[in-house]
Amino acid sequence: MTDINEYLTEEVVEDYADGLIPRREALRQLSLLGVGAASAVAMLVACSSGGSQASGAPASTSAAATPSVTGKPAGPAPLETQSITFAGPNGQLQGAWATAASPRGSVLVIHENRGLTDHIRSVAGRLAASGYPALAVDLLSEEGGTSTFSDSAQATAALNAAPPGRFVADMRAGVSELLRRQPTLKPAVIGFCFGGGMVWSLLASGEPRLVAAAPFYGPLPDGADFSGSRAAVLAIYGALDTRVDATRDAAEAAMKKAGLTYEVVTYPGANHAFFNDTGARYNPVAAAAAYRKLLDWFGTHLA
Repeated sequence: MTDINEYLTEEVVEDYADGLIPRREALRQLSLLGVGAASAVAMLVACSSGGSQASGAPASTSAAATPSVTGKPAGPAPLETQSITFAGPNGQLQGAWATAASPRGSVLVIHENRGLTDHIRSVAGRLAASGYPALAVDLLSEEGGTSTFSDSAQATAALNAAPPGRFVADMRAGVSELLRRQPTLKPAVIGFCFGGGMVWSLLASGEPRLVAAAPFYGPLPDGADFSGSRAAVLAIYGALDTRVDATRDAAEAAMKKAGLTYEVVTYPGANHAFFNDTGARYNPVAAAAAYRKLLDWFGTHLA
């Protein structure tokens, strides 16, 4: 991930190319990300097929973007989360906290580029139901929280505008809050899409307290060096997610160079964001398999 703006811009273009958003919405989202009108149009023309998207006609959804089947979210029914605030480097941070009856480890959850949504709260609740108390941090806390934005594109634009270094500091504060609430438990981190990239950034920052990590289809920061980390990393990818998969070999090389315990798993037939049961790319078969694999990983390394 050379640049957050570049990654978020590519997300919009890919959603347009896959027929998930129409041309007008793609142009609006690109504008919010600071892309000029001429450049935005050129991007959409470049990825159009036969000129249909560029002319304003709705794009047909590709097979890669179509969910294989509809189904229930992966994992158990979520436990209830509660909204909390906790100390951050620049004031109070917001989050969603879910506790477990018989905890076996704790997990920091990093959201996608839409902020702290109900889906991410559900992930925290499912982890708690599986025995891992979880804290989903809102990386838009300094802007007033995700709920203050009128739509998801506005939240994405706010993430784009924030100083990137702030995210690492906020995530470290999340680890501190996990340890404050569950001081005897080993902490882990999990993140999705943008949040997966943030997990890589947190590991590259040299955060020493994390025992395990699970970036789901997260773009790798350029020049990532994990030598300061000791986390056991489960890196999850979808075979159809060619954009993020292009960073997979570099991620594995960086983990190997740092001497980390790691495993890279790529799910066939799964695209970017395949774990998100509220999105068009949800793949329940891959999501269920990934959740089982995640629990096995945490069970081994957080015990």
